[in-house]
Amino acid sequence: MTHRRRNGFTILEVLVVIATIGLLVGIVVPSLTAARDAAKRAVCGSNLRQVGVAIHCYADHYDGSIPYGPKAQPSFTAANFYPATGTPTSLISLLSGKPVGAGLLLDGHLSSAADSLFCPGADQAVDAKAELNGVGKTQAQSSYYYRHASIARQFDPPGQLPVPEHVKLHRLGHNRNDKPIRALAIDTQFDVSPTFASFGIGARTHHRGKGVNVLLYDGSVHWSPNTDDRFTVRLQTAESLHSAFSVILSTLEAAD
Repeated sequence: MTHRRRNGFTILEVLVVIATIGLLVGIVVPSLTAARDAAKRAVCGSNLRQVGVAIHCYADHYDGSIPYGPKAQPSFTAANFYPATGTPTSLISLLSGKPVGAGLLLDGHLSSAADSLFCPGADQAVDAKAELNGVGKTQAQSSYYYRHASIARQFDPPGQLPVPEHVKLHRLGHNRNDKPIRALAIDTQFDVSPTFASFGIGARTHHRGKGVNVLLYDGSVHWSPNTDDRFTVRLQTAESLHSAFSVILSTLEAAD
């Protein structure tokens, strides 16, 4: 009596192989995702350090002043969402194309490293090249809120555009919680309702909302977890837009 040699796998063996592959994927994929996220956080931190160096070089050339202005108009529209001068903003140019805030660094101190104004850990598609090409032509924004002073107004008082007192790198003053101002720039975690798209306002979040890199006045960069959402600007109603700049400033104050 002869025995026929078995070819192939049994159903049970195939199921065991599939289960093993699934287990390996379940182990490897999260590790790869975590490693990729960590790499993006590291590049983001490096970018902010370059911004910090540029701010310090700027201050050396301008009697200790950090990049500030230009003066805001007495009002803004949804298409030109630029608040009172001194309020933290991610804008690097206005609707007119005029550089603003951190965008003032692009003309010299950051001209060779303009990409450092953009975080590789963006949760939405961002065309950094297109944004940079917009400077000088139209409104553009970066990945970071830049604190070119520390107020939170939509408008400057009618008839006056006061220059904030604390725009010197060595004398930044105190925040609204009476703590020394330390944070100069931070990842945007701007989570807004999709209905705002009709106003040209969209979400700009980074690192899956898990945390932010913060540039401090001394040029150092720290990673801060966002487990309690203290760095998230979440706006879901039209009424909430009125307090948006105050909430944005609060994220920097949480990092001070």
